[in-house]
Amino acid sequence: MIRVGVVGYGTIGKRVAAAVGRQSDMVVAGVAKRSPDYAAALARETATPIYASDEDAVAAFESAGIRTEGTVADLVDRADVVVDATPAGVGAENRELYAETGTPAVLQGGEDADVADVSFNARANYEAAAGADSVRVLSCNCTGLARLLAPLDEAYGVRSARATLVRRGGDPGQTDRGPINDILPDPMGESHHAADVREVLPDVDIRTHGVKVPTTVMHLQTVRVRLDDPPANARSVRRTLAAEPRLMFVTGEFGIEGCGDLMDVGRDSERPRTDLWENCVFEESIELAGNECTLFQAIDQESDVVPENIDAIRAVTGVADAGESRHMTDRALGVGSLPTSPAHTAEVAPVDGDA
Repeated sequence: MIRVGVVGYGTIGKRVAAAVGRQSDMVVAGVAKRSPDYAAALARETATPIYASDEDAVAAFESAGIRTEGTVADLVDRADVVVDATPAGVGAENRELYAETGTPAVLQGGEDADVADVSFNARANYEAAAGADSVRVLSCNCTGLARLLAPLDEAYGVRSARATLVRRGGDPGQTDRGPINDILPDPMGESHHAADVREVLPDVDIRTHGVKVPTTVMHLQTVRVRLDDPPANARSVRRTLAAEPRLMFVTGEFGIEGCGDLMDVGRDSERPRTDLWENCVFEESIELAGNECTLFQAIDQESDVVPENIDAIRAVTGVADAGESRHMTDRALGVGSLPTSPAHTAEVAPVDGDA
């Protein structure tokens, strides 16, 4: 069993810890937090070992009546691999500790690319992370783009990709984030996402721009891809994408017209924390005009990187190859299990506009 330490127990950390607990080859060695808040108390209720960020934090936890097993350094010593899910910048500070102990580390996309030996996406470059001392899982938007572009590039060749990312203002718990009532170019020029996608798909010509909107629900991406060797019609593109477990087709025929409906699907299906680990590709939006394919996809910013973190754990520990790991992860989590489109259970049918 792989003993996984999770440093940082916020939006991503608590989801990664829960996902580790569902794997047949992993166990949570413990989680590390800075403060004895409600998340720490709930973790203790599930008998998850708690570690504090330092000795001062240990005292704070004890004052709050939450027993700890030591500090982050103790957790790192006892773990086979560490997933660092701390806020951006903190992972870079922690990297030295992981290197000193020789503990492989999985860091998050909020860090700069040079924080790790390799940036990681399970569909695009799993093999590059095999046995690495440290990997950086791409951010939520970049994970979604890489999952989409990798199979398109394999099937048809991607000549270029252009994406506009309509980004949520903040997660539900981020009350200090905005905008409150505005629509903001963010940034005003090209966004960092293109450079990050090129870390795992270096041969893809991609550019990205971002817009921030006042919602906590999901990100929505509009993607335009020029293909080197396009198929005869959009139905072939749909068939290619439908074969990808982490690309979930959604359709208006099932009453799903936007991101709010998608989150309702997560609630009604009793997904843990309403999580949608898959890219949610709007089936009717997939169009092909000449060599240009366009589509919309929605990304759950709180959860889509969770399967990638699990796969990254197996990559750095060398216990499984790419296909085996993705299959194990998807099966354990239930990825691709939601009936959100006729394509979920039947042959991809033609839609208006198919040639």
